[in-house]
Amino acid sequence: MIKQAIIPLAGLGTRLLPLTSVFAKELLPINGKPGLEYIIEECIQAGIKEIIFIISKKKKMIKSYFYNDKFYKDLIKINKDKRIIQEYKKILKYKKMIKFVYQNEPKGTGDAVLKTEKFIKDKYFLMLLPDDLILKKNCSKSMINTHKKYGSSVMASMSVDKKTVSRWGIYKIDKKLNKNDYLINDVVEKPNLNNAPSNKAVIGRYILPKSIFLQLKKTKPSKNGEIHITDAIRSLIQMKEIVIAHNFLGKYLDCGTMEGYVNSTKAFLKL
Repeated sequence: MIKQAIIPLAGLGTRLLPLTSVFAKELLPINGKPGLEYIIEECIQAGIKEIIFIISKKKKMIKSYFYNDKFYKDLIKINKDKRIIQEYKKILKYKKMIKFVYQNEPKGTGDAVLKTEKFIKDKYFLMLLPDDLILKKNCSKSMINTHKKYGSSVMASMSVDKKTVSRWGIYKIDKKLNKNDYLINDVVEKPNLNNAPSNKAVIGRYILPKSIFLQLKKTKPSKNGEIHITDAIRSLIQMKEIVIAHNFLGKYLDCGTMEGYVNSTKAFLKL
């Protein structure tokens, strides 16, 4: 069973400036609540019992959000509003599930994952990227079902416009396993259009094995000094480990850019 999830949150969110000059992007409201809460709820509904947040010293606001007990207690003494009490109970529930680790230098998602190594207990764990919201159908739960069936690593997947492949990790299909699952035999981080093996993109949900940590330690940083999780997954594939791309059925919202954030807020009105 997959019982642990990790969520990298140390990024500075430069694509959402100027909002992120003073505010953590993961706490920006979408339809009245922080985007991060949608990710937490997805984890809980998928059976996750512990969530590890990877933050930086510059993102301590996120930890403060879950440890603001005095604010709530003082407010509840003055105002017995049921909504405020329910919000505080919800935060307390989340806090019991969460651990924090730090990634103070921006060295990529792969480096962020490495920071959690000593906390991962089981053979596989879930990773979610907070810029990617998937609503209406629980993507993590569906991926866990695929993992149970094949006992392998799983990555969320969707087709993207060929002109945008340089934004994504793009994978190559080996064979179709069923309606929504594909065995893959390669994955490339942000290829140019000419080198992309397909237009099938990896979206921000992964079920990864503990063996990924050893591969990450061997992975060389890219030109910008970042360690990409995609490169370590590629190494696993080359070692003949099974990795499956799972076409999720939920509604995808890209909240990582200003345009995506605004469009995501609008999209809620249509859900």
